[in-house]
Amino acid sequence: MNALSHFPITRRWPAQHPDRLQLYSFPTPNGVKVSILLEEIGLPYEAHAIDITKNETWGPEFLSLNPNGKIPAIIDPDGPGGKPLGLFESGAILQYLAEKTGKLISADPIRRWETVQWVYFQMANVGPIFGQVGFFHKFAGKDISDKRPLERYVNETKRLLGVLDERLAGRDWIMGADFSIADIAHLGWVRNLIGFYGAGDLVEYGKLKNVPAWLERGLKRPAVERGLAIPARPA
Repeated sequence: MNALSHFPITRRWPAQHPDRLQLYSFPTPNGVKVSILLEEIGLPYEAHAIDITKNETWGPEFLSLNPNGKIPAIIDPDGPGGKPLGLFESGAILQYLAEKTGKLISADPIRRWETVQWVYFQMANVGPIFGQVGFFHKFAGKDISDKRPLERYVNETKRLLGVLDERLAGRDWIMGADFSIADIAHLGWVRNLIGFYGAGDLVEYGKLKNVPAWLERGLKRPAVERGLAIPARPA
């Protein structure tokens, strides 16, 4: 019996390598945070594609790991004290894996907490607001005649991009010279906003001074390129 056998999700998505970290995800802005991080730090893992287009997160197996029914989630067979750990919420996973490996987060307590605060900034603001722009600009919300919701989220997105743009003034990365989990948290969302959502002109992305160059630098990182396509979308 392996360390993963007590997790019901492994019955639906069996582990071929039960000694490795198990990633349950889909290549969305939240999902790719963890795959990018794992590619950056080089920790062995096994990825399982959870097809959100088929509502696979709402089955009992996935809900046993994440009762909120969202990707990504992980099981680390070698968690704290050598005990297996199941974990959900992308920000918590980023912080856990960074601290577990000592990579992409500073050992200095002050810089560590400054990094964490930018992860929380993304989780509490950038993700939810950018997602609403996507809904009202590209998806079902675009057919709503009242455009005030779209205007509200567009204006808030402009403000958040401004905050990020100011932070990046004179810096290659959010924490300065060091690429970190703060950058990983944001990259997929900014990429999605101007790419998949097609909202670049709407949020006046071209007027930003620092974010576009930061995004370009990030997307050129080999681990980021790989992580953006993991897990592969089902054929």
